[in-house]
Amino acid sequence: MKRTWKSLLLACNWILLSAGTSILIILTQPIAPLPAQESPASTTVETTEATKIQKLRDALQHSSTPAPEGAVTEPKQPISEELTPEQKFIAADKLYLAGKIPEAEKLYREVKEPFAKTTISFERKPAIVDPAQLSPAGKVYWRESEAGIAKKLQTRTLVPLQLLVEQYPEFIPGHIRYAEVLKQYDRLKAALDILERASSLYPNQPDLIKARVTALANAKKWMEASLAARQYAILNPQDPQAGEFTKLAEENLKKYKAHIQGEVRGNALANIITGALGYAVTGSLLGPFSALDSTIVLLQGEEAIGESVAKQAKKQLDLVKDEDVLGYVNEIGQKLAKVGGREEFKYEFFVIPEADLNAFALPGGKIFINAGAIAKSKSEAELAGLIGHELSHVVLSHGFQLVTQGNLISNVTQYLPLGGTVGQLFALSYSRDMERQADTLGTRLIVATGYAADGLRNLMVTLEKQQKNAPPSWLSSHPGGNERVNDLENLISRSGYNRYAYEGVGRHTEIKAKVEQLLKEKKEQAQKKRRSR
Repeated sequence: MKRTWKSLLLACNWILLSAGTSILIILTQPIAPLPAQESPASTTVETTEATKIQKLRDALQHSSTPAPEGAVTEPKQPISEELTPEQKFIAADKLYLAGKIPEAEKLYREVKEPFAKTTISFERKPAIVDPAQLSPAGKVYWRESEAGIAKKLQTRTLVPLQLLVEQYPEFIPGHIRYAEVLKQYDRLKAALDILERASSLYPNQPDLIKARVTALANAKKWMEASLAARQYAILNPQDPQAGEFTKLAEENLKKYKAHIQGEVRGNALANIITGALGYAVTGSLLGPFSALDSTIVLLQGEEAIGESVAKQAKKQLDLVKDEDVLGYVNEIGQKLAKVGGREEFKYEFFVIPEADLNAFALPGGKIFINAGAIAKSKSEAELAGLIGHELSHVVLSHGFQLVTQGNLISNVTQYLPLGGTVGQLFALSYSRDMERQADTLGTRLIVATGYAADGLRNLMVTLEKQQKNAPPSWLSSHPGGNERVNDLENLISRSGYNRYAYEGVGRHTEIKAKVEQLLKEKKEQAQKKRRSR
């Protein structure tokens, strides 16, 4: 027991001596200054915006510099926590362009809000093209339909096919066969509905799209058939059948134009007769000449319409001439047009010095954008969304459809050299289906060119937040804002498009400042002109 106490006392003495030696060593070492970020004085200083930006630059500059070997690194607070949303976007864009995609995506996710909870959550199963891959129940439905077709029994054929497409929408031959049988029993509209629904679920299935194109052509809906074929060719350029779909698009477009030319000639004759009667009553020659002029242009095609109206527009409209602004818009537009698939058009982009957010597209590739579209959008991706939407109207021949459908020649004459103002082109009334098509293709165009997939969707959200009593003119002439936002969110979610790609906030902010200055100068000039009167 005595030896134990003696051992403990010796141990304690040794510990004290060791501690004393350590203390002496520490006290004799020179005192290193505290790191700047840990200095109490610096914590009160490093709160300015300039310091935050400098930190960002330093972080980006040294992000890939390895620490010295053996160095002990302390966990750091993320620099992004000290940045504004705009600064985060700029930082993410720099990382994205530098090829540091995961780091960029992390920042984009920090600043972007998730879509609304109302977005449809749709889990699309992989497509099936072989009946052998069906479940036992699916195989029974398929065999029953074959038996019904062989015995020419309508109910025995249609009922199992209906159950098949409802329970196994991923089975592509089921939709095609169901549509074929519906057509045999004179239910063409139902057949087209089946193929359209299936195509929206599986837009990359060539046999399905080909069946829809054929059905539309058989129903004499040549323009719709052309659009369906062209969309597939544009969005699937690597597919071995892409060339075949382009050929189908051209064939159906030619049929549509031939049909329209016949209609135009008939309408033109009626308009000329009406104009002649007007001349007999009023003595005005404007009626017959304008009708004849518009007919000639229409018969020449989309390019001729666009060239004619654009020529008149450039005479009547005050256009922005700033090279930086025009170069910016043209660069975005040409990039999108390159993947649009209508190489026969000569694309031109113009900026009108008007403050409200608006844009319109002419047949043949002439697109006019208000300066307000640049001033009120938040990023290059949003502006690309707007341009992509208008470009889609051109690619899908929507303006040409509006001009040629029905008795619209009298309206067209307003935009040709013999009368009217080009400003009325803003009032072109696209159908809801046309708007949906332009939203869909416009979003796919910006995705294909590397922009964030929600550019157009975000522009619509921005507009809705900015509006006070009335919707912005672009939304008022393109109705269904909330519904379209939801549709775009569903499209992006279902298709797996990347929301966390290039936004272009920094560059857009620079051009935006120029545009705002141009609009300010124009407003001051207008005020001075009014005071001088």
